[in-house]
Amino acid sequence: MRDESMQDEKERQYAYIERARKHVEKLTKELGRKPVYHVTTFGCQMNARDSEKLCGILEEAGFAESEEENADFVIFNTCTVRDNANQKVYGRLGELKGFKKRNPHMKIALCGCMMQEASVIEKIKESYRFVDLIFGTHNIYKFAELLCSMYEAEGMLIDIWQDTSEIVEDLPVKRKYPFKSGINVMFGCNNFCSYCIVPYVRGRERSRGPKDILREIEALAADGVVEIMLLGQNVNSYGKNLEESITFAGLLREVEKVEGIERIRFMTSHPKDLSEELIQVMKDSKKICRHLHLPLQAGSDRILKAMNRGYTKEEYIALAKHIREEIPDMALTTDIIVGFPGETKEDVEETISVIKEVEYDNAFTFIYSKRTGTPAAAMEQVPEEIVKEGFDKVLKTVQETARKRVKRYQGQVLEALVEEVNEQDDSLLTGRLSNNTIVHFPGSPSLIGKIVKVRLTECRGFYYLGEIEKEAEAYGRI
Repeated sequence: MRDESMQDEKERQYAYIERARKHVEKLTKELGRKPVYHVTTFGCQMNARDSEKLCGILEEAGFAESEEENADFVIFNTCTVRDNANQKVYGRLGELKGFKKRNPHMKIALCGCMMQEASVIEKIKESYRFVDLIFGTHNIYKFAELLCSMYEAEGMLIDIWQDTSEIVEDLPVKRKYPFKSGINVMFGCNNFCSYCIVPYVRGRERSRGPKDILREIEALAADGVVEIMLLGQNVNSYGKNLEESITFAGLLREVEKVEGIERIRFMTSHPKDLSEELIQVMKDSKKICRHLHLPLQAGSDRILKAMNRGYTKEEYIALAKHIREEIPDMALTTDIIVGFPGETKEDVEETISVIKEVEYDNAFTFIYSKRTGTPAAAMEQVPEEIVKEGFDKVLKTVQETARKRVKRYQGQVLEALVEEVNEQDDSLLTGRLSNNTIVHFPGSPSLIGKIVKVRLTECRGFYYLGEIEKEAEAYGRI
């Protein structure tokens, strides 16, 4: 019954795309040109994937993409993990107000995690009345329907759901890269870390059926995709709400069988749920990339408990060491929060000790951001000057250990997926190694989307300069 319901909803949305096309045709006549859209994405890779869906529907409806924010239809796909993400949106909205005054046809839409917060909606209604459409994270699949409603009604349209059990995929998507793609395998989170707003804005965990996922990956492979990224707030929880018994490791085994897919990535993994089965699947795999993002967040047991992370410092270190023992070439990256309520200088030193012991290949280090509605928001906050001091020490340690880890690849010949022409120097290509390290090297743009062997000739801290192996051979260096 659920599959039939999803199919019915999919057909409804395609009907709305056709209806939206009529509105765009009318707008084309009024403008004397094809209307253009611009989507700005804030936040994580799941948001980036959502934006690809929005772009796909807009282009099916007849819009053309624009690099400029002064477009006929502008969408901000928002993030609310940290307060500065919210402030960026408000700042950019102020700029859009001027554009809209000069373009009476302009429509502005806001969606994503930030829109799930009641206080945000009230602020927009009060201070940004020129916004035309607001929707959240749970009903993004209804975008074509909302698009029609926006053009058929006056005033601001707000459609926010607090939760949903629906998963409707297989709608139009415009991929940023023709050779790689993200795939949603699950939505939501059940962990309720005390600092995190995600469970409140993304809802409870919902896994997609493995057959639907594999069908989508097979279609992508047939369309030339060689690398996929399996996406979820906590992929290690995949399958727990499904009737059929399958783990994330089991899903990976099936994905690996898809012909044409050469690289498999995934994120994010919660340390408390990372199983031995998953480690062994990664170890034995020929396709799963040698990169694992394993958020630590803090190295103090007291802070980890207050964060509701579900593991201790020693358990985390033991897990990281075990992964490195089983898969020596695995690159480990992490997230670290400095300044969590109640954190002392001693707690920060505990975090630094973990960084030194694990030696991450890279780390995303953040200053704690108070999120209204989370348990941590009601805790005693740490003075700003103490937070800044701790953050600087943590960042310095991360950079020192990461440089040492990345440098160990110097002189090796490794495979890189060529992603683009280098933005700073168009004589170079930019590729990504299996371990997620970036390498820049001379080559033809015709190699974009292909996996090539590159000799890493010079480490530049967190990235490499290199040369394609055949060129290195021509110079007699191999």
